[in-house]
Amino acid sequence: MNGAILRPACSSRGAHEPGADAGYRRVWIRSAPLSWGGDMIARSDPDFLNRIRDKLYVAVLSDVLDEVGYRSQALPPRIRPLDEELVMVGFARTGLYRDVYQVVPGENPYELEIALIDDLKPGEVPVLGCGMTGRIAPWGELLSTAARARGAAGCLTDGLVRDIKAIRRMGFPVFHGGIGPLDSKGRGKVVEIDGPIECAGVRVESGDLVVGDADGVLVIPREVEDEVLARAFAKVEGEDQTRLELERGDLLATVFARHGIL
Repeated sequence: MNGAILRPACSSRGAHEPGADAGYRRVWIRSAPLSWGGDMIARSDPDFLNRIRDKLYVAVLSDVLDEVGYRSQALPPRIRPLDEELVMVGFARTGLYRDVYQVVPGENPYELEIALIDDLKPGEVPVLGCGMTGRIAPWGELLSTAARARGAAGCLTDGLVRDIKAIRRMGFPVFHGGIGPLDSKGRGKVVEIDGPIECAGVRVESGDLVVGDADGVLVIPREVEDEVLARAFAKVEGEDQTRLELERGDLLATVFARHGIL
């Protein structure tokens, strides 16, 4: 069976239910269990994100995305974790920035940025698309503090991050496009939240699964999430067996012929 949650309206690759909830879209969440690596888990499982974090990693997920024809889901190498020891797994909440060159008198330049952070739910990840100008540092210590208090699983941005020592002390996962002191005020502002964006060239929609570790970060579109996770758990089991056989001295060619995993 399926359940539904409300999200602010945006175009989506997923299923919609038009009607009474003006300004919102329904994101349908599969609640029937799936068998992944011997486990029965689904998005409705409170341990859903933890089990992905504990058992999977970005490299294997990237391999599986390749297998199912989604070969452009990994963000480019310039997007790096602020702390390589931390793993980020969560559901995207998107914010689109545009460049500005002034502070308009009487305007709150942080209005939509604040709205996005205050609306975060446990397990969500603000994904902030800032473009390529390198003028915008949308993320710092105070937003990390507020997001963590809401239960957010981390932050992903192709913009800059600042206050990095404080964020590292917090242990809050942040994946970023660079480090710099520039405030976004007068340089960029959020013009849309929960709409489809590109972050470092990768399309992201609110609700997509975002996974990041020391190797990088990628986005799993909702429409292939079930298949990708099922294949990834199975692949990890195969890799574990492959590793054991290699450790005992079996030839790489023999092990590859046996399992087809490398």
